[in-house]
Amino acid sequence: MSHLRLKERRREDYGYILEYRTRWSDNDMYDHMNNSIYNFLYDSVVNTYLIEKCGLHPPTSPQYGLVVHSHADFFGSIAFPAVADLALRVNKLGKSSVTYEIGLFERGIQEVKSVGEIIHVFVSRDTGRPAANGMSQSLKEGLEKILVKQKQFKL
Repeated sequence: MSHLRLKERRREDYGYILEYRTRWSDNDMYDHMNNSIYNFLYDSVVNTYLIEKCGLHPPTSPQYGLVVHSHADFFGSIAFPAVADLALRVNKLGKSSVTYEIGLFERGIQEVKSVGEIIHVFVSRDTGRPAANGMSQSLKEGLEKILVKQKQFKL
C-alpha cells in the first residue's frame, strides 16, 4: 500500500474502534508519544478485539497468534493528554494467518496520525505450529466481521 494512500485513511475505513487515553509516561523527551508506544497500542487493539469479538482467552485458548511481521508509517504526532482512537480492520485473512491494519487517530482530528500493520499466524498451543485445519472457526468468524472486501480490478 502506498504511503500516500495510507495517509488518506479515515475512521470510517475501519470496523472496530478502541479508545486509549494517553498517559504522561507515553511522552518522550521530544514531547510526543514515543514510537515504542505505538507498537504497544497496535498490539493492544488487536488483542482486545480477539478477546472481545473472537472468544480468544490468551492463557488457555488452544490456539494463539504469533506476530511474524509488524511495521508502522507515521504521519503526525500525538501527546499526553490527548485521547487516541485505535481503529482496526483485517486486510487479509488466510487459513492460519491474518493481516491487521491499525489506524491511530487523535480525538477531534480527522487526519490519521499513524497506520500500522501486524501479521499473526495462529498456532496450536500444544505444538507451536499452525493447525492442519487452520485457525478456529470462532477466530475466523470474528475476524471476517472486520475484513475489508478488496475491490477487483479487471485488466
